[in-house]
Amino acid sequence: MTGQPISETVASLMPRAKAELTELVAFQSVADPAVYPKSECEAAAAWVAGALRTEGFQDVALLDTPDGTQSVYGFLPGPAGAPTVLLYAHYDVQPPLDESAWLSPPFELTERDGRWFGRGTADCKGGFIMHLLALRALKADGGVPVSVKVIVEGSEEQGTGGLERYAQAHPELLAADTIVIGDTGNFRLGLPTVTSTLRGMTMLRVQLDTLEGNLHSGQFGGAAPDALAAMIQLLASLRAEDGSTTVDGLTTDTRWDGLQYPQEEFRKDAKVLDGVGLIGTGTVADRIWARPAVTVIGIDCPAVVGATPSVQASARAQISLRVPPGRNTDEATKLLTAHLLAHTPWGAKVSVEQVGQGQPFRADLTSPAYTAMADAMRAAYPGQEMQSSGMGGSIPLCNTLADLYPDAEILLIGLSEPEAQIHAANESVSPEELERLSVTEALFLRNYAASKAV
Repeated sequence: MTGQPISETVASLMPRAKAELTELVAFQSVADPAVYPKSECEAAAAWVAGALRTEGFQDVALLDTPDGTQSVYGFLPGPAGAPTVLLYAHYDVQPPLDESAWLSPPFELTERDGRWFGRGTADCKGGFIMHLLALRALKADGGVPVSVKVIVEGSEEQGTGGLERYAQAHPELLAADTIVIGDTGNFRLGLPTVTSTLRGMTMLRVQLDTLEGNLHSGQFGGAAPDALAAMIQLLASLRAEDGSTTVDGLTTDTRWDGLQYPQEEFRKDAKVLDGVGLIGTGTVADRIWARPAVTVIGIDCPAVVGATPSVQASARAQISLRVPPGRNTDEATKLLTAHLLAHTPWGAKVSVEQVGQGQPFRADLTSPAYTAMADAMRAAYPGQEMQSSGMGGSIPLCNTLADLYPDAEILLIGLSEPEAQIHAANESVSPEELERLSVTEALFLRNYAASKAV
């Protein structure tokens, strides 16, 4: 394959990429040992380590991180004096949720309608395959022109901070001149996009207790304080009538000045039902990229099937708060905690526990690496120019790396465009997008090496 264009090389490697992604998706690597066997994550980590060794990586290691998970590290030396680039992905995935909503088994890669379906195909096992494709194409084209470090995390979806703490304890390990985070996505399928901002996240569990035990609703209902009703009232205090987030002391009027997200496109991407309105105020971009957003992601309460006529003695909920750039997640956590304590009704006993956190992130789009990326995207997506957008999600490692290596340039790209439906049923990846972004990354590495050699 030596001598042929990068794009042709990547195209020829796609069948192998599909086979490898099929193997990787088959691991039920949900980093939640209470629900999924830890052995599934360990097997996925071992698979990633084996793939790096096959590609000639040195110092390949399974890193035992403080949260009880494993991350995979490897180093591929480049030419003498070449810059070092760190490539990031994660192999842990979200649980499949309602498996009956999947049209094909979630942990079995299935091709349908021109896409590859399966949990992790886009977020973010496909991101690791993207890195492999780019490196293989460069090897076939004469060699990888930079030194490459790869880190593949095992607990990104949990937000438990294992890799962040490991990196802080071993600051030399991930040091690099530039960092490519392969865990975001194009704004639209076929529109090359770098992600310039990420919202941070704090995750809290709140428990309310009102009674020593459940009571008969006929005998005691109407006077006995119902913990579930108290929880409903408390959670309702987190939103205004229009659905805007209302946490006491938290600013909610920040505006987004970049690429906009038309409402009709958003409604289609989010699959909003006809007649149902969007929540919040301002533009869609304001709401999802520049402002805080609270989401109740779980409530412990009796299921409808099998429910008894009882006043509930206890209730528990898990709350996610997305924190935009410009705000500190620690401060937002304090505000949310204070809000929950202040708005708990009827003197219910309340406890609040933080179970996850990540700081927001803002990239420097003026750095030389972004020029190299713009040129690469222009070549990989003929007729298109690189766009920049925000992302409502969080990648906690970004700020850790920015703090540890303040001179490093950080770029965010990936496969999670809207049609991928990450974190939902029927997650998928576009093989064409995987191919184009692999070409992009290969060209970027070549462009970046050339820019540093001047």
